[in-house]
Amino acid sequence: MSVEAVRTYLEKWGKGGAVREFNVSSATVELAAQALGVEGKRIAKTLSFKGKGEADASGAFPVILVVAAGDAKVDNTAFKDQFGFKAKMLSPDEALAGTGHAVGGVCPFALTNPRAEVYLDVSLKRFSSVFPACGSGNSAVELTCDELFEVSGAREWVDVCKAWRGDM
Repeated sequence: MSVEAVRTYLEKWGKGGAVREFNVSSATVELAAQALGVEGKRIAKTLSFKGKGEADASGAFPVILVVAAGDAKVDNTAFKDQFGFKAKMLSPDEALAGTGHAVGGVCPFALTNPRAEVYLDVSLKRFSSVFPACGSGNSAVELTCDELFEVSGAREWVDVCKAWRGDM
């Protein structure tokens, strides 16, 4: 999906004009932080995992998206406790097919897969605002956590990450 499609999607919440595009890559937490001039932990990275179940007749398959702070890492035990199965990240091709966004620009909104479920990790709640990607490896938007929850259609807040509290 293009940045323009994401911008159009975000217009429903008056945020389309807030999408920023850069002349440099923002495809990793570190690069996004540099492009934005913020600490890496404020980057809201969208991690994509295989969901439970098979593809439906249309080819859509279950996807779990966890949006976490840039300094957080998925805790496999906590993920399994939350979702009932082992965390298995999508390959780059699966991420594109399962979200409509390529790796480096995966965001939790304007998704093309109706079977993609979005969850926000509590690691984000430390910040008044965070910066998720907007469908490309050189874009982002600043959103409050409440705005991110709303525009992503998140199902709930989860606690499936470690490292951000100093726990490894």
